[in-house]
Amino acid sequence: MTTVVTPCELTRKAVKWICEQREETDKSLSSLLEEAAMRYNMSPKDMEFMERFFAENSDLELECD
Repeated sequence: MTTVVTPCELTRKAVKWICEQREETDKSLSSLLEEAAMRYNMSPKDMEFMERFFAENSDLELECD
């Protein structure tokens, strides 16, 4: 039986993964966004959201719970 992952849940997982990678590596945000796009099979629209999300929240410490 396959597991269905909603777009919202997928985006949440991608944000969490990027947050964790930013803490553990010194890769650029654009590099991490590209990697997340492949890892989570994100659409161009999802990528636009992610870019906007990180741009608008660049001054916040994002929690990765």
